[in-house]
Amino acid sequence: MHNNMNRETMEQRINRIKVVLAEKQRTNKWLAEKLGKEYSTVSKWCTNTNQPDLITLSKIAHLLDVDIRELLVSGKPIIKEFDYTSDSK
Repeated sequence: MHNNMNRETMEQRINRIKVVLAEKQRTNKWLAEKLGKEYSTVSKWCTNTNQPDLITLSKIAHLLDVDIRELLVSGKPIIKEFDYTSDSK
C-alpha cells in the first residue's frame, strides 16, 4: 500500500514547468544551465517527482518571462496521503 501512495503523490501534477518550457521553446538542459542546477534536478521538477523551492520557482518564472502563477497547476490539489483535518497538538 505504501508504494501506491508514493505513485499517487509522484503522479500529482503540482507544477507546469515542462509545459511552459515547451511553450517558450526551451529545454530542461537550458533551464539547468541558467540556474546552475544538475539536469537530473530539473528533470525531476518537470516530471513532478520533486518540486523546486519558491525562490527557485521565482527565478524560473523570471528566466521564462512568465508570471509565477503560470508555473503552477491551478485548482485545489488532491493529495490523499495527508489528512489535514486531524488536530495534532
